[in-house]
Amino acid sequence: MTELRDAVPGLEEAAPVHAIRVEAEDGRAAVRLVGEIDAALRPEASASMGMALMSGLPVVIDATEATFVDSSGVAFVLQLHLAASEAGIPVTLRDPHRVLREVLDMVGLSVVIPDDEG
Repeated sequence: MTELRDAVPGLEEAAPVHAIRVEAEDGRAAVRLVGEIDAALRPEASASMGMALMSGLPVVIDATEATFVDSSGVAFVLQLHLAASEAGIPVTLRDPHRVLREVLDMVGLSVVIPDDEG
């Protein structure tokens, strides 16, 4: 793919349709949920959780680019929250589209993770 990208000006690699990424952001570990968050992302979820927790930084779960979150995605968020809580790491949720917040509301867990104020 590198050769094709070099041979065709302007050709970029397509961004994944769905992903979980961890990025440093203003002294926090931002766990970004992109696209459909489901069981297909289980390996990515485990790796992302480890990176976020190992940073020792406060965690913000950013679901602004999430379009769908199934029970596997909710389980990931709750596991991240529980592991971070045990380590004394605060976790907040950034979700202006309310995709994840609505699911957490439905299962009675919306008060577990506060909204990100930053």
